[in-house]
Amino acid sequence: MKQRRFWLMASIVLVVILMIWGISSLFNKKPSVLSKPAVGSSAATNVSGMNGDVPWDYQVQQAKVGDLLDGDMVLLPNNERISNDQNFATGDQIYVLSYMQATMTTDSQGKNDVTLSQWKPIKTFKTKEEADKDLAELKVEIKTDVKLIGVYKTELDGKFRYFAVADLPTGQKVKQPIPEDRYANFKNKKEVQVILEEVHDYSNYDQSMAKFRGWAE
Repeated sequence: MKQRRFWLMASIVLVVILMIWGISSLFNKKPSVLSKPAVGSSAATNVSGMNGDVPWDYQVQQAKVGDLLDGDMVLLPNNERISNDQNFATGDQIYVLSYMQATMTTDSQGKNDVTLSQWKPIKTFKTKEEADKDLAELKVEIKTDVKLIGVYKTELDGKFRYFAVADLPTGQKVKQPIPEDRYANFKNKKEVQVILEEVHDYSNYDQSMAKFRGWAE
């Protein structure tokens, strides 16, 4: 009887410990900064493990209204057609928010192939201030801590090159060339702070990706 009671109490204690551990894990879990896998923005950035279409970039440019066609208008000088939602007249100088998409494919070696779309006008504005306000919500610069996988150096003809490999909040790995002093500074670190530019999809704000914009330290 005593032995049975002992094992019963031991089982209860074990269940309580597991429940406490589970609750603690939930509260200590770091929130995901991005909703889609992140990619680097420059040729010097190598990122692995991405496939599919992602929002890549936005820009604001001035344009002139050309012909008016059945509720649409033609934007000069590129003859792009877009809805005339604000009843602009031919000859008006306006500002246009354009969008670029990227199609990402990963080969068998884990390297990404990036295919960029043409710029597509998606919205027009009377003033640059209005356009820049929308742009600021679609492209957001953030500073965050990431896991530093490690640093390494290569040698060729007596010359050294230094690199750092970091794990972005979405789990994507980014490799960046770094100077020797940063290599020495990062050598014993487990986490580093980086600057990311979070780019949101204009038609689905929850869909986003990020471009590596630099080290924050």
